[in-house]
Order: sequence, then C-alpha cells, then structure tokens
Amino acid sequence: MTYAEFFYEIKNRFMGADLSDIKEHLAFQFNIEDEEAGGIFYVEVKDGELAVEPYEYYDRDAMFTATPDTFLKIAEGKIDPIWAFTVQKLKVEGNIDKALRLKDIIEIKQKQMKKEKKDKEKQEKLEKKEDKKKK
Repeated sequence: MTYAEFFYEIKNRFMGADLSDIKEHLAFQFNIEDEEAGGIFYVEVKDGELAVEPYEYYDRDAMFTATPDTFLKIAEGKIDPIWAFTVQKLKVEGNIDKALRLKDIIEIKQKQMKKEKKDKEKQEKLEKKEDKKKK
C-alpha cells in the first residue's frame, strides 16, 4: 500500500463524521512509519467540522506515531488506541487529555456507520416487500 492509498483510506473512513457535539478545537498529527506507506497527515476538529489533510500540523495538540497496520486497526475499531499505546504499538506526544479524544472521534464514526448500515438494511427490506406486493 502506498502513502496515497493509505491516506485516502483513512480520509474516506472518517469524512462525513458528525462531530457537531465536539465544541473544542482538536489538532492531531499522524506519523506513519513504513517504507512504502510512510508519511504524515493531520486530523483537525474545528467548530464540529472534521478535516483530514496530508500535511504536517505544527500547532498540534498531540502527535501519534505507528505503522499503517496499527492505524488501520484503530480506525476500524479492531484495536483500542489506549491498548495500542499501552503495548507500545502507538506512540503519543503532546496533550494526553486531548489525545484521548481520538477515541471519541473513532467511536462517534463507528456508531454512525452502524446506524447507516442498519438504515440501509431496513430500506432494502422495505424495497423487497414492495417488490413482492407488485408481483
């Protein structure tokens, strides 16, 4: 996986997240340690809006460093970021209180994705019912 592929995978996973309940400003930089997919990107929450961009963020609250595999597993909810930090798969520098908000962002997006999946399944069931009625 290249850096561009990795970056767009992460960006697509989180864009559209409803973070309107997060009123504070959060700025995180992610350093990806990998020969092929290595690079830097940032995530910023400002006025409840999410930005994910392929740049350094010098005035960041926290900086996370890990392999692409670790970041993907965290983003997918397969591993907890606090656990990853504890077992040294994830390095964290900066404001720890704000760094912990990353978990909130991930959980918000996961709940949103589950709801969207459930809504889609309901819609498909309704459409199947309607199709049966027409026949």
